[in-house]
Amino acid sequence: MPPGREHRPPSLVNPANALTALRLVLVPVVVIGLAAGGTAGRLTAFTAFCAASVTDLLDGRIARRHGLVTDFGKIADPIADKILTGAALVTLSSLGQLSWWVTGVIGAREIAVTALRFWVIRHGVIAASRGGKLKTVLQLTALGLYMLPGPLGLAREVVMGAAVVVTVVTGADYLVRAMRLRRRAGQPRAAAQQEEAEAGRG
Repeated sequence: MPPGREHRPPSLVNPANALTALRLVLVPVVVIGLAAGGTAGRLTAFTAFCAASVTDLLDGRIARRHGLVTDFGKIADPIADKILTGAALVTLSSLGQLSWWVTGVIGAREIAVTALRFWVIRHGVIAASRGGKLKTVLQLTALGLYMLPGPLGLAREVVMGAAVVVTVVTGADYLVRAMRLRRRAGQPRAAAQQEEAEAGRG
């Protein structure tokens, strides 16, 4: 950076945040398409869902590559992901096309992981694992299969079953890593308190 030139934070209005906002705009299209039913409705929902999933892949990369990371993006990006997935799950279950327990398990995991993220945010950030990325791919693939018309029953069940298993396993892994992070963060504080106590006795 040239001397005397101030570092300006990226503008809130930028391509990365626009993609995140587009993902939110596409959620009602997915829901309405599924509710409408029929080949046209399901293809509309599938197309909108695929487009929204692509924005999920692009917005973070664009933000990091071009220095467009904002506080809004950090918050809105994961929320948009959960709204997209959650809306699709709830709609499919409401239509009787997906068991409610599947929606409940995935939804509970996502809520729990979000709560854990806020619980440890002062102590550090837990990086996304390969399992977490696999979980996302399986969930998106399974939901896409449920949206497509046609005799895809077995493929849907197999992929969604794998998605549920990986969702639970990665949720447990996230809990373990969150506990370790909190424990490591608490060790220096405990050591400092012990030193103060020993100094007081001296």
